[in-house]
Amino acid sequence: MHRLLILLGAGLATTPQTTFDSLAKRFENDPNQPHEVRSAAIQGSAGVRQFDYSFASPVAGRVPGTLVTPARSGRFPIILFGHWMMNGSPLKNRNEFHEEAIVLARAGAICLLLDTPLVRPGVVDDPELLHGQEPNASLQMAREWRRALDILLRRSDVDSGHVAYVGHSFSAGVGAKLIAVEKRIQSFVLIANVYSLREWVYDEKNEEMASWRKKVGEPVVEAYFARFPWEDSVEFAKRSAPSAVFLQNGRLDKEIPERSVRKSFEYFQQPKQVEFYDAGHELNSSARADRAKWLQRRLNLKNVDLAALDSIPQLR
Repeated sequence: MHRLLILLGAGLATTPQTTFDSLAKRFENDPNQPHEVRSAAIQGSAGVRQFDYSFASPVAGRVPGTLVTPARSGRFPIILFGHWMMNGSPLKNRNEFHEEAIVLARAGAICLLLDTPLVRPGVVDDPELLHGQEPNASLQMAREWRRALDILLRRSDVDSGHVAYVGHSFSAGVGAKLIAVEKRIQSFVLIANVYSLREWVYDEKNEEMASWRKKVGEPVVEAYFARFPWEDSVEFAKRSAPSAVFLQNGRLDKEIPERSVRKSFEYFQQPKQVEFYDAGHELNSSARADRAKWLQRRLNLKNVDLAALDSIPQLR
């Protein structure tokens, strides 16, 4: 079974004992913590500047990333890129969107790509999914994106009225939380996830999940729900407005049935859009082109090079 908790960046409904306000407080940072930003120029590409970029995590350690900016003066929108965590992928890190970010930076966007907590040096993978390593990482990553935004919005070259987040798989689950708690982001592209965990886990048509529930026992499943209530994307999705959200999923994604995505899509508020592609969990070049066009409209970007986007190798 594909790592269950990669898909648990989505929802269970909040219990009567858990209010949304109490959930949202978990995503808050101490504004007095130092940022300790480090930025060093690295070899760039034509039309952009690139930097090895890091800052102090509001949770623990440092957050490593890459910053890609236009190689010209002006005020530019921001795009935050969150990667997937597919086992075996050589792009199970911030480099997943690197080439895409270069194209969009040439079109006039400041792009930040960060490594998630679970791919950083020294992290040991916990094979027991129910221990909660991934939901804890999801909460940490959301707080780190908020800290990144604190830092970026202080720049004189930033257009604070145009900020977007693009998240794939695990990072789509992170984005589904940010859409409610981080209103400085006006546009979200969420890729290859579902946003109602309870409905997905208890889907009677999903034989694999039924087998898993029988194996671990439903009391264990319910205990997980109670222990990690912030994994619920339903209550967050219900508070998505006024931000716009664009969901992208693959029709051939064996882990995420189209029916589950369409059901969870209902929880998001307008403006919203959902598209399905003839692809698996990795999606394809058509999805890349569609999100670039959507971001172009949302961020008022100019001259996005669609041919360059199409030349990016298929994600594996």
